[in-house]
Amino acid sequence: MSLPNLNEARKRTNNKVNYIYLDDNYDKSTFKNKKYFLRTYGCQMNVHDSEEIASRLESLGLTETEKLENADVVILNTCAIRENAHDKLFGFLGRCKHEKEHNNKNMIIGICGCMAQEENVVNELMKKHPYVDIVFGTHNIHELQELLINRSNKQNISVYSCEGDVYENISYKRDSLIKAWVNIQYGCDKFCTYCIVPYTRGKQRSRKSEEIIKEVESLVEKGYKEVTLLGQNVNAYGKDLDEITFAELLSKVSDTGIERVRFVTSHPWDFTEEMIDVIAKRDNIMPYIHLPLQSGSSRILKLMGRRYTKEEYLDLYKKIKDKVKNVSITTDIIVGFPNETEEDFKETLDVVNKCQFDSAFTFIYSPREGTPAAKMEDKVTLEEKNNRLQELNKLINDYSLKANQKYLDRVVPVLVEGINEKDNNKTFGYTDTMKLVNIQGDKKNIGKIVNVKITDAKSFSLDGIEV
Repeated sequence: MSLPNLNEARKRTNNKVNYIYLDDNYDKSTFKNKKYFLRTYGCQMNVHDSEEIASRLESLGLTETEKLENADVVILNTCAIRENAHDKLFGFLGRCKHEKEHNNKNMIIGICGCMAQEENVVNELMKKHPYVDIVFGTHNIHELQELLINRSNKQNISVYSCEGDVYENISYKRDSLIKAWVNIQYGCDKFCTYCIVPYTRGKQRSRKSEEIIKEVESLVEKGYKEVTLLGQNVNAYGKDLDEITFAELLSKVSDTGIERVRFVTSHPWDFTEEMIDVIAKRDNIMPYIHLPLQSGSSRILKLMGRRYTKEEYLDLYKKIKDKVKNVSITTDIIVGFPNETEEDFKETLDVVNKCQFDSAFTFIYSPREGTPAAKMEDKVTLEEKNNRLQELNKLINDYSLKANQKYLDRVVPVLVEGINEKDNNKTFGYTDTMKLVNIQGDKKNIGKIVNVKITDAKSFSLDGIEV
């Protein structure tokens, strides 16, 4: 048994990262005729981790089911960013417990992901949820098959609080045959005062560029149209390698000929002019950038440990807008950071008014145990925070609608991804600027980039007709 340790997770050394090439080979009859249920909470990195988890489960002979009651193995891949993710997990665990106790006593329940890296969560699982069979973290997904094969009647917790390694030769059961996630960087060393990610994901470490290019080239050969380069701090890629920058990697990925390249999530601190120039010059690097603001107040940004001021963010925003044609910029904003004043909040609104973001993910600050911000005394009431969030959301939605209305009567390229869930007679897809479009068009064009004339604009989506 290996338990998470916050003090160990906090450590950063100059030790070299190990690059480990996996050579998995499992007997598919191990769990023959058994089914698995996999639920994912959180960010794109978790979604991609679940693609690896699914592949590992199927290497043992398991097949997927979307119904909990049909599952022999249940894996919940968790997120630690906000408290509501914690509540969702433990709420769903109640259903799992009921199913195991009343309908399937042999059901294997596993918890993984970022919450598994938290001491308080694991302590709660040990004390109150003994029916959970296995717990593993972000550093040892590759051990999943062994954990299942060698499980015992006792709860097995295998979580490493470490800086982390880089694993290659990973197999994925990808959710799409059209677009794919590609990890390029893991972990984070920024230690923003509100954020648990540096503790749950380890230190900043980059994959070797040749492995990334090999993976993208393989996806091109398989007919994929789009890749999204993933990292907790994606544009810090290469800083630990001293041989390549993120801008240079973008150029190499572009050179593979993949039709669309995206990347998430960027930190303004690491967004260089070299990056901007590459994005501006390369037609297959999409003019869409997610650039987290978090707060428009320089005072709050300093307390958050964000390493930039309001003015520096606005200057970067302007550089991107000036150089990248038709660029769409989205953001993240936290409301109600400890002791955020009304003046601080007005500074955030001022940035929103100046930038007029295409859209934004907005949240009330959620304290994460073990982070510096969680220890800060906070005199702002929840009512005030809720009022600020509502005011901010109204402004964001107004600008989202305004941005989308600019597309009316324009013909834009859209990658068609599938059948519209609300109307089977329509398809859906995304523009190069990451706008969701509901399309009247031929279903045979799923998987293709087609021209679509935009006929209607809402705050969160567009409607259009293939032309």
